[in-house]
Amino acid sequence: MNGRRPAAHLDCTAGVAGDMLLGAFLDAGAATGAVVDAVRSLEVPGLGVSVGRARRGGFACARVTVTRPAPPDRARRLADVLDLLAGADGVTPAAARVARRTFELLAAAEARAHGTVPDRVHFHEVGAYDALADVVGCAAALDDLGLLAEHAVVTCSPLAAGSGAVRCAHGTMPVPVPAVLHLAAGAGLELAGGDLPGERTTPTGAALVAAVAAPGPMPPMTVRAVGTGGGSRDTPDRPNVTRVVLGETAGASSGPVEGDVVVLESTVDDLDPRFWPSVLDALRAAGAWDCWTTGVIGRHGRPGRVVTALCSQQMRRAVADALLLHTSTLGVRWTTYRRTTLPRRGATVTIGPAQRPEGVLVKTAERPDGTVTAQPELSDAERAAASLGWPLRTVCEAVMDRWHRDQPSADAPGPDAPDA
Repeated sequence: MNGRRPAAHLDCTAGVAGDMLLGAFLDAGAATGAVVDAVRSLEVPGLGVSVGRARRGGFACARVTVTRPAPPDRARRLADVLDLLAGADGVTPAAARVARRTFELLAAAEARAHGTVPDRVHFHEVGAYDALADVVGCAAALDDLGLLAEHAVVTCSPLAAGSGAVRCAHGTMPVPVPAVLHLAAGAGLELAGGDLPGERTTPTGAALVAAVAAPGPMPPMTVRAVGTGGGSRDTPDRPNVTRVVLGETAGASSGPVEGDVVVLESTVDDLDPRFWPSVLDALRAAGAWDCWTTGVIGRHGRPGRVVTALCSQQMRRAVADALLLHTSTLGVRWTTYRRTTLPRRGATVTIGPAQRPEGVLVKTAERPDGTVTAQPELSDAERAAASLGWPLRTVCEAVMDRWHRDQPSADAPGPDAPDA
C-alpha cells in the first residue's frame, strides 16, 4: 500500500443531473457492463441504460440514454424503491449503500418541502424509471472506479442551480426547486450559477452529489482520467455538461491520516428504552459514521442516556435533524474535533454456492508499522447469513478464509476498531 488514495472531483459548475453524472463516470473509465448489469438486476422489465457520444457546446461528451418500459411509471414511496434495491443482486453492497443513501436523502428533502415524514413521501419525477437507472448506475460506476473504498476522497464544486421556472408534478416551480434547496442545506452544498437559464441541477443530481462528495476545491492529485457527461439540451450559454476528474491523492505518504470529525450529543432521560435501536438506525441512515449511547444519572437522580454520533461537517444538519426527530430531546450540542485514523480500504469477497453467491465487504486498515487489520463488514455478513441460512460465525470465517486466499501475501489480520 503506497498511501495514495483514490480521488475524484465533481465539476458541477454548469449543473448536474443523474444522467450527466453517470455519463461523466462512464467517460472517465467506469465499466459499462457493471452499470448495465446493476440496472438490469432491478428486474424492471424493459429498463436499461446505454451510452453514446455527443457534443455539448462544441465539446465531446458521453450521453446516457435510459430505455424505459412501455407502461407509464407510477409514483413510488421510499419503501417501494428500497425494496427494488434489496432485490437487486447485481448491485454490490457498497453500491447498494450509496443508492439507498441517495433515495433516503431525496425522501428527507421532499418531506421537508411538503411538511411530512420521509416514509409518506410520494416520489414523482425522482422515483421514475430514469432516476432509478441514474442512481443505481452512478452507484455501480463509483464502486467500479474505486471511489467507494475507505478513505477515497471525493469533492465537489458549487452546483449551478439555474434560474427561471420548471414544470413538474406539482405544477410550475421556481428554480432551484425546493428539493434541491433542502438537499443543499442538509449537506452543506454551495449553489451558484443563477445567471444560467433553466433547471441546471436536478434533485437526483444534487442527492447523488450529497451522498458521495464533500464540498470543496479539487484536492491535490495525480490526474488519471477526465470524464464529461452531457445533458439532454445543448445550451448556447455554457456547455451543458458535468465533469469528473479522477486520480490519486498526490504526495500522500503511508501512515495515519488526519482530518476533522463532528461529534453531536444529546442527553435523554424520558425515551422508552425499546426505541434506542431504531434511533441508532436512524442516525446511521442520516449519515452518521458511528453512534452509541452511554448511561448517565441526570437531574434529580433520573437515569438517562447520552447519545453520541460522529459524522462529517456536511452531514451535521441531517444527523442533528434525526436526533431531534427520533428522540424526545429538545436540543443537540455539537463540536468539531481533529482526529487521526488509519488508512483504510474495502474489498468485496464472494462466498456461498455458485448458484447463490453472496458478496461481503472486508474492511482493511494499515497500522503505522505496516501490518494490516481486516474484518468483515458485520451488516453485510448478517445479510449473507440470513440469505444462506448459515450461522453468522460461519459466514465470517468463510469470508476471511476467502480474503486470505485472494491475498496470500497480506499480513495477518488484527482486531477491528470503531470510528474514532
